[in-house]
Amino acid sequence: MKRRAFLGAGGAVLGVGALTAAGWPLLSDYVTEGRPGRLLTSDAELPKPYQVPLPVPAVLKPVSTSGSTDTYEITQRTAELEILPGLRTKAWTYDGTFPGPTLVSRSGRRTVVRHRNELDRPAVVHLHGGHTPAASDGYPTSLILPADGSYDAHTAAMDMSGGEHGMAMDHGAMDLAEGSRSYTYPFDQRAATLWYHDHRMGYTGAAVWMGLAGFHLVHDDEEERLPLPRGERDIPLMIADRSFGADGQFAYPWIDPELHVPGVTDAYMNGVLGDVILVNGAPWPVLETERLRYRLRLLNASNARLYKLELDPQPAGGGAFVQIGSDGGLLDRPRRHDSLELAPAERFDVVVDFARYRPGTKVRLLNRFGDGSTAEVMRFDVGSGSPADDTRVPEKLSEVARLDADRAVVTRDFHFRGSSAGWTINGKEYQPGRALARPKLGQTEVWRFTTNFHHPVHLHLDHFQVVSRNNRAPGAYDHGWKDTVDLRPAEAVEVVTRFTDYTGAFMIHCHNLEHEDMAMMGDFITE
Repeated sequence: MKRRAFLGAGGAVLGVGALTAAGWPLLSDYVTEGRPGRLLTSDAELPKPYQVPLPVPAVLKPVSTSGSTDTYEITQRTAELEILPGLRTKAWTYDGTFPGPTLVSRSGRRTVVRHRNELDRPAVVHLHGGHTPAASDGYPTSLILPADGSYDAHTAAMDMSGGEHGMAMDHGAMDLAEGSRSYTYPFDQRAATLWYHDHRMGYTGAAVWMGLAGFHLVHDDEEERLPLPRGERDIPLMIADRSFGADGQFAYPWIDPELHVPGVTDAYMNGVLGDVILVNGAPWPVLETERLRYRLRLLNASNARLYKLELDPQPAGGGAFVQIGSDGGLLDRPRRHDSLELAPAERFDVVVDFARYRPGTKVRLLNRFGDGSTAEVMRFDVGSGSPADDTRVPEKLSEVARLDADRAVVTRDFHFRGSSAGWTINGKEYQPGRALARPKLGQTEVWRFTTNFHHPVHLHLDHFQVVSRNNRAPGAYDHGWKDTVDLRPAEAVEVVTRFTDYTGAFMIHCHNLEHEDMAMMGDFITE
């Protein structure tokens, strides 16, 4: 039995004693209310919260623009960054920053992004939430080899398939680009908050942890007609936990620090949790706000951590977060929440009206799923005065066409399991080129996800709508078009989707990045 074996094949969560007997003795340390992950404690001295201003990633300018296409260039390289005050952290970056630069595109206008790899290891780029041709989707073995020529096909294949946690691999499954690769995004999709990150087979968790993540925002006419906050009051917030060594370096429990063997040590196979909460790459930052409405684009970019976000103090009357959008763009109407639960990779676009607070109020953004240092996220310091606000949140936001699950031509089952076979989907560890499904373009399908543990399930190519949870109505955070859904232990979630435009191989996988790296992925091939 492999060391990652820990759950029986049944559909319910086993008791901790049974899990220990199955060969994962440390599991009892981090099974807490069904939430995944194990805390990796920093050796560095951690700063006090609320000492640094919130950074906002710079918007990247195109290197060329034509009548139909904007072209960008990004270099992936290492950079020394000051993340913890007084310490330097070596990060893997897009253009030398963490997060990487924000790209802004227009719906219906083609964007081409040329990535040059000056790292010392292969890379893959996935535009998360992008409606993208297969050749540009970031398939996990479509590698950009290092520009210095240090990798060939054999070395790249061995790195991804080595070790007991490696997945089945052969040279024929790879698509290699020497030094750089261009990704083409037609953006035949709605305005939405997307993000881009590394997606190499076996190493996504390590690469994202080390800094390879950034925002890509899409705008359209429908959204811009709305009187929502914009400009400096439209702020992307990438929330990510990390841990640090005494010298300020990112700490991560990889099996092989040279990254020639994929995977993390056994204790962290259910996900790595850090004890420092970063927002846009800064620890527990502060944003000074006016007493006006702000649009906050919330992204959970953590490897495995779940967040339950609340404002403290809550504004009088509650409903602090006015949700206007989800993974796939605007909701049909706003929905008001006192708290928001975000699984890894989920996005929530919300409007917060700081005029509901007295001048000078210090409003903390808390994580009710955290404790100690991970219970604090950031702070908003509300200014004085009562400036005029020309924005509002209309009661009608968008026309969101509903997919009719009753007209689905097929229902497919995907079982996300931990078992003697490892982290699997339908009992299979990931193997490039092996399709779990072959949907036809244009047909409506219901996909049913079940689990015996906690998995945020992500679907490439097209968004979906949640139909039910355990044969009941969708949850409070399931509305709108989604590309990632939080699947809780012993739960069944049905979604309805329709794949369009592009044939080829795409991915379904768990977005707990340690689960993903240890084989909880599958191909589906559109035809």
